Amino acid sequence: MTTTVVHLVRHGEVNNPDRILYGRMPGYRLSDRGAQMALRVADHLAGEDIALVRSSPLLRAQQTAAPIAAAHQLPVTTDQRLIESGNRFEGQRMGHGDAKLSDPRNWRWFVNPLRPSWGEPYREQVARVLAAMHQARAEAEELGGDAVLVLHQLPIWLVRRSAEGKPLPHDPRRRQCSLCSVTSFRFAGPHLAGVDYAEPAADLVAGAVDATGGKLT
Repeated sequence: MTTTVVHLVRHGEVNNPDRILYGRMPGYRLSDRGAQMALRVADHLAGEDIALVRSSPLLRAQQTAAPIAAAHQLPVTTDQRLIESGNRFEGQRMGHGDAKLSDPRNWRWFVNPLRPSWGEPYREQVARVLAAMHQARAEAEELGGDAVLVLHQLPIWLVRRSAEGKPLPHDPRRRQCSLCSVTSFRFAGPHLAGVDYAEPAADLVAGAVDATGGKLT
């Protein structure tokens, strides 16, 4: 049975001087450090037999995908199903102003962390990303290689938890999905055979700003 790998790559650090939760907002591009991270992950995957590179439609993901695709002389296509998770606090600074957790007006958005009540349901994120993965796997298999999908932390982490049979609700501080990390799903035909994880840009992560505007240590 043919073995095909679908690599889920998280984008690099974003230029976010105001440290807001940018979510699906357009125009947020990689920082200089994020561009270096993208080159690291491209080097990491340069020796792999990549037949397809696909990205979230958001700029930061497309910029991360570009050097990966260039290393394999491939175009970058986009898939709406790979977009960032929806969040009602998008455009705000978490813990500040309208997004303060201590503001009673916001408590209704935090009543159900299992869904979650403040954004796109976890199961919906898993369903759309899995559908994109299986399509990419089938296309890459037909081309005789593997696939790279560049997207965002939460959808990647949820798909991994689902694949490993773990509950989708989780502690965000414990996500193993660093900037420009590679979570690789190995398939035997259409069946998942295993998951691997790598952090090719690990040395660049310290001090970087994450998607919520907080510093990474």
